[in-house]
Amino acid sequence: MRVLVVNAGSSSLKLSVLDGEEVTAASTVERWDGADDLGPLREFLDEATEVDAVGHRVVHGGPRHRTSVRVDDEVVDYLDSVADLAPLHNPRAVAAIRALRELLPETPMVAAFDTSFHATLTAAAATYALPREWNRRFGLRRYGFHGLSHSYAVRRGARLAGRSPATSRIVSCHLGAGASVCAVVEGRSVDTTMGFTPLAGLVMKTRPGSLDPGILLWLMQHGGVDVDTLSGVLEHQSGLKGLSGGSGDLRDLLAAREAGDPDADLAFEVFVHWLVREIGAMTASAGGVDVLVLTGGMGENSPVLRAAVADRLTHLGIELAADQVEVHGDEDITAAGARTRTVVVTAAEDVEVARETRAVLGGP
Repeated sequence: MRVLVVNAGSSSLKLSVLDGEEVTAASTVERWDGADDLGPLREFLDEATEVDAVGHRVVHGGPRHRTSVRVDDEVVDYLDSVADLAPLHNPRAVAAIRALRELLPETPMVAAFDTSFHATLTAAAATYALPREWNRRFGLRRYGFHGLSHSYAVRRGARLAGRSPATSRIVSCHLGAGASVCAVVEGRSVDTTMGFTPLAGLVMKTRPGSLDPGILLWLMQHGGVDVDTLSGVLEHQSGLKGLSGGSGDLRDLLAAREAGDPDADLAFEVFVHWLVREIGAMTASAGGVDVLVLTGGMGENSPVLRAAVADRLTHLGIELAADQVEVHGDEDITAAGARTRTVVVTAAEDVEVARETRAVLGGP
């Protein structure tokens, strides 16, 4: 079954055709204007191999969708109704669904949700200590995100480490512009750092991660900060960007740090502190760790970051091989004799979306 995987970002659109796990065609539209902008999609479909199905990555499935689902009118309407749960991403995903349904009306489509992988969180891990009436009325809970990336990374990472996910305790770190850590036991997510929205958890490129909610109340009540300004700062002006005063890109941050910029140095140390802290927390939730998986742009490409994290986690049996600097692609980077395996996995959300699509539609 050849699957067209559609990944609509906050401004871009990534398209790829997968035959099995092999990508036979791919394109990224850097600026995509939404459901009425059919030109780039038509151009890609004209050049790509004919497809049997379409799989859409959707960030948030809301309270209703705990697994991937076949797309129909009801699903589209429901995703519209929960757009406010992921306002930067879900409306774009729905726009892509509408566009592809117009261009390929006879082709079956599946929505694969980043939240689905975390539907297995225990009640204790998923529940906020808010009034129970609020939790029930508003569907407040920790949903978790990056589930498609974590799901693939856990399977691939276990294989690289010579283990089975079904018998392993795995801590998976998705370290991109958005970042999260996930605790996986017997192949199931039992805890994760993101919560009701993708703002919680680790420090990220432009997002702050977890905050004392009293800070936000104080800023609104005493700092004169309105809701719209606060939302914009939390989404786009915080994290590594806010701390360093730079772009927030780790490569730029490390270059500035190397040049002696104290703000860049502090931003890096804050990032590492929270990453190490949350890896420790996820290890506790998993009851230990057999495999540490690093994926996403920073996890895959920054030996400086990997070394800084490993140096602070020797108490968990994590030690990296001396030549981990030269990693290119999927690799076990564990030092000889280390108790815990550490592996680097190239992110492949498109493979996971295609896998989910075939599972829903009954394909091979």
